[in-house]
Amino acid sequence: MTTPAAGAADPAPPTQQRVALMFPGLGDHYVNMGLDLYRIEPVFREHIDRASELLKPELGLDLRSVIYPSPAPSAVAAPEDQPTAAPRQGIDLRRLLGRSRGEPSEAEARLNQTRLTQPALFVVELALARLWQSFGLGVGVMIGYSLGEYVAACLAGVLSLEDSLTLVAQRAQMIEELPPGAMLAVSLPEEQVAPLLGEHLSLSAINGPELSVVAGPPEAVHELEQRLAKSGTVVRRVQSSHAFHTPMMTPIAGRLTRLVEGYALKPPQIPYISNVTGAAITAQQATDPAYWAAHLCRPVRFADGLRALAQRPERILLEAGPGQTLSSLAIAHQRGEAAAARLVVASMRHAYDAQPDTAVLLKALSQLRLAGAALEARSFPALPLHGERGAERAPGPGDGVAEASGLYASAPPEDASAAPRDEFEAQLAASWQRLLSLERVGRDDDFFTLGGNSLVASRLLFRIFKDFRVNVPLRRLYEVRTLAGIAAVIRAMVAEKDGGAAAPSGALPAPGAVPAARTSHAPLRYRLPNGMDIFHQNEAETRHFYEDIFEHRSYVTHGVRIPKGATVFDVGGNIGLFTLFVHTEAPDARIFTFEPAPPLFEILRRNVAEHRVRAELFNVGISDREREAPFTFYPRSSGMSSFHADEAEEKHVLRTLIANQQRLGMAGMDQILPHSEELLGVRFEATTFTARLRRLSDIIRETGVERIDLLKVDVQKSELEVLEGLDEGDWPRIAQIVLEVHDIGGRLSHLSALLERRGFAITSEQDSLYEGTDIHNVYALRKRQ
Repeated sequence: MTTPAAGAADPAPPTQQRVALMFPGLGDHYVNMGLDLYRIEPVFREHIDRASELLKPELGLDLRSVIYPSPAPSAVAAPEDQPTAAPRQGIDLRRLLGRSRGEPSEAEARLNQTRLTQPALFVVELALARLWQSFGLGVGVMIGYSLGEYVAACLAGVLSLEDSLTLVAQRAQMIEELPPGAMLAVSLPEEQVAPLLGEHLSLSAINGPELSVVAGPPEAVHELEQRLAKSGTVVRRVQSSHAFHTPMMTPIAGRLTRLVEGYALKPPQIPYISNVTGAAITAQQATDPAYWAAHLCRPVRFADGLRALAQRPERILLEAGPGQTLSSLAIAHQRGEAAAARLVVASMRHAYDAQPDTAVLLKALSQLRLAGAALEARSFPALPLHGERGAERAPGPGDGVAEASGLYASAPPEDASAAPRDEFEAQLAASWQRLLSLERVGRDDDFFTLGGNSLVASRLLFRIFKDFRVNVPLRRLYEVRTLAGIAAVIRAMVAEKDGGAAAPSGALPAPGAVPAARTSHAPLRYRLPNGMDIFHQNEAETRHFYEDIFEHRSYVTHGVRIPKGATVFDVGGNIGLFTLFVHTEAPDARIFTFEPAPPLFEILRRNVAEHRVRAELFNVGISDREREAPFTFYPRSSGMSSFHADEAEEKHVLRTLIANQQRLGMAGMDQILPHSEELLGVRFEATTFTARLRRLSDIIRETGVERIDLLKVDVQKSELEVLEGLDEGDWPRIAQIVLEVHDIGGRLSHLSALLERRGFAITSEQDSLYEGTDIHNVYALRKRQ
């Protein structure tokens, strides 16, 4: 679409249309929802501020500190050279296999408390709706999902703002008192789910012809999750603390009814759809306190609600809340029911989406304006483009879809109907067509705009793995989104596995073929969460190493510290993250780092040079005697590479971690279980190097080191040999030792006794995630004389 020439009359706008507003429920909420809007848009900020002030007596805190937290100061200051350590979480296999964002941060855990989640989501959605109304948006009807119906009721005038806030807050507090529950999205229709429920589970929501939500006690949900996953049914845990919209809510139904009886309920002034009936709510229902108790305990009939919307005149559906779950459900409903085409627009980003909130909102504004929505042009905000805080302008009369899309790229996109250009795009398009029930897909089509959601995306990721033998993280789908963009990611990952040379023709690997593991390549650039730019091999493993070393501070706990001017030996340096950690803790530290695998050593060398670390690097392994030995290198699980490789044992460790994460109820394991063996097979593709081994005491003598403040050893079953390479006279030089110990043949006891004889106080631990494996951590501090 082109912009009219200067001086030309604006094209006549279509007849102005009212829209249907959709308000999501829990599950897609995240810390900093709408943060850009809060900083820049006065109307949004005004409504967040007002509601937060009104909620202070109910919550006992400022809700803004929960939605938009600033870095929290430590309650007790740690010594300058020894910051307080975060709790150790152990390896996150879901992230290692590219399937998850990992464990929640402290801010996320706080927001996920039911008593805070529900008021926070209500306030953000209400503020976003008021922002849209300030643009002159005409609202013809509304539909809310679960808590979202409370937003609709408030906007419709059923409850005042003050009463709505009090009701939402007190309802959430009641729910928090109930036993915990769990919820599971299941890709099966209601009639097929019902026979699976048994005594303890209930249907919580019917979201589409083949999409239901089941809820109940965590143990029962976990059992069903495993059963369905083994049968090949796609399932996904819903982010929730309780079994909402089930009989597990019944114990508080009477209290909620009595609470609502104290409010002045009024007939709705704007129509909205009921979750309980799936039809337009009546004045009698909206003003009946018992209705709100039924809403608490009965399933959300969202699919029926979409059918009711399809009978109304509104041709535009606008989602006003985080994510785009309701948008994807609405698109899928239109396709599945052959309903009249409607424009479906999301106006707040998903948690995985890296685009600025302002860019997402401005794109939505442009889409609505071009579709003829009832908007007042004079009320359009001046929002930053390209995510820049300074370059501001409002969309003008000539702004079109192409220009709106230009927020995300330097040039307007090609026609979304353009056919796939190579075999990568063609094969990926075939998967989209099957999963989204489409006849054809264009290379610039957006997966989520076409109706994809996180559940369908999980199915797509495993289809990609089977077709291309690469693990694309879910986050990348939300970042890239288009067929051409995702195909480019896959193409690059396949080329990386092949050694960095992409096939110009876009040819695919042979069906079922696994490209040979790389033995050398140009390292990839990556920015760590702390802003440090590094070279690395793969994101999943790097993120795990970063969390373990920098966030959980696994090597500096139980009294272990890195003093200023320390001398540190890093045995098993990998790509150098622990070496970089030491440098950030003590910039004047002198570091000796040892890594036998040539590909890792090359990355280590680049990282040390990039950050000007005071380190001496050795492309050798450390052992009890000088020699050469074969070293088994796993490019996709480099941390498990070893001079004592045992693939069966390595796979046993990861299988045990999977079982432990399931036992501990960690979300996302449902997507690992059906494909764990296939994924582990890829993780342990190996290559072998002949590596030189040297003794520590020889290194100490050659370098003239007088004292080692910290000896860190993480060498996959070679830890005893490392210590046996120390001469008697070198032991007193060492102040602290941290080892990962594989307790094979009583090695943990043997090493502990050895260290105690050498004058160390010992602490050993095994993380709960490692129960059933032989992996332990040992912390040794020299006793004071």
